[in-house]
Amino acid sequence: MARKYRQLMPDQRNQIQRGLNQGMSIRGIARQLGRSPSTISREIQRGRVEETYDAVCAREEAQRRRRKGVRKLTEGSPLT
Repeated sequence: MARKYRQLMPDQRNQIQRGLNQGMSIRGIARQLGRSPSTISREIQRGRVEETYDAVCAREEAQRRRRKGVRKLTEGSPLT
């Protein structure tokens, strides 16, 4: 059975920032959040502001990247 994708919640991003500030490793933060270390690593790279991770900026950037497009109608659908 395939896993369903779950976005990081704002409190999880805050935990990442706190963990980094306390000197925790990426694996330690991942273990604490129950996520993959690669997920945490990617999040840190995406949410980096200059040399540090910023949870607020990371959340804003994630919201900006989200797909919000309209579904395209296909020929023969009831709405066309």
